[in-house]
Amino acid sequence: MTLAPLLDAPAVIQFHAAFAFAAIGLGAAQFLAPKGTLPHRTVGWAWATLMMLVAGTSLFIHTIRMWGPWSPIHLLSLFTLAVVPLAVWRARRHDVKSHRQAMIWIFTLALVVTGLFTLAPGRIMNKVVFGG
Repeated sequence: MTLAPLLDAPAVIQFHAAFAFAAIGLGAAQFLAPKGTLPHRTVGWAWATLMMLVAGTSLFIHTIRMWGPWSPIHLLSLFTLAVVPLAVWRARRHDVKSHRQAMIWIFTLALVVTGLFTLAPGRIMNKVVFGG
């Protein structure tokens, strides 16, 4: 395992990865913590902000090009940019069930699934985890 491939990557990829790692950690902690408390809301705002940053920075990464500069992963970014504000709005309306479902989908699709794609051969995170 070596961070060299990530440290040699363009700055947008480094920021994207840092935001994603932070979001994974905060999101996992959030799932385990008590709900509806002030800490839950505070961490939730931080996590939502991180997710918007993860999705936003991904729009400037074009290492996989299927439709011009875009790839299917960018569709998940658009999903995230649309659903995070919706999930926050649902929480503010006290629609706990819809809020919970949206947050689980966001975490699963935008972090877990896309995170697994980054481990594909030839990708930077594959080189970080498995060596060059």
